[in-house]
Amino acid sequence: MASRIGGIFLLAVAVVVAVHTVVEPLYHVSAEGQPYSPVWEVLDPIMVLAVALGAVVTWRRKRSVDEQGDDGPVTREFLAANALFFGFLFVGILLLWSWFNLLIPGYTAVGPETASLVWLVIDAGLPLLCGATGAALLRGAGDGEEAA
Repeated sequence: MASRIGGIFLLAVAVVVAVHTVVEPLYHVSAEGQPYSPVWEVLDPIMVLAVALGAVVTWRRKRSVDEQGDDGPVTREFLAANALFFGFLFVGILLLWSWFNLLIPGYTAVGPETASLVWLVIDAGLPLLCGATGAALLRGAGDGEEAA
């Protein structure tokens, strides 16, 4: 049941972040004082929670694959587990760095163009990671086994 709830949460975050990333320029005009829409103030903590959940779930999946040994050739499951785990770590580092940059003025010396580009990488990468992990959790939960 926990796998199903986690999978639904990750899939919902994937859809909401992806849709909002595409739709935001249609309703929000960026200005120097307000470069991002206020919706991100709600989504950012949810995205941090999704990254934390995704990192834990994919770490467990990676650990399970690693325990099977490395005697044979590289498998699809090995590649998927490692790509998702390290993808979540990568996006998590960027997300926390960017979020702290928003919350603490002067946290970093990057310009607004660089900060916007980093947010775009996060907003494009997180839905892919959450979607793949959420789908794997739901597939595993549906079979009565844990996909993590």
